[in-house]
Amino acid sequence: MQALSFRGPQLFAADAHALLNGLALAASHLVTARVERIANACDVAGLLAARRTRRLSGEKLFRAAGREGRRLRGRGLFGCFHYLRDLT
Repeated sequence: MQALSFRGPQLFAADAHALLNGLALAASHLVTARVERIANACDVAGLLAARRTRRLSGEKLFRAAGREGRRLRGRGLFGCFHYLRDLT
């Protein structure tokens, strides 16, 4: 007869990590929404829009590379703040 082991923490660790990342992303969007609106209102030359389009085109290339089998690094726990680099 074999003894069965319970691996509860290991089973739900990935789900808990994804939940924390999602909550951090939602909280960061709530906190920085005003700053984003002010930055977009003050962007007279259209630099933020140009940066966004350049970033999105780069992300499309990374997604295509991911489909080809190349692995990308994760952003980590605070990766939800990656869009704040546009505010500098």
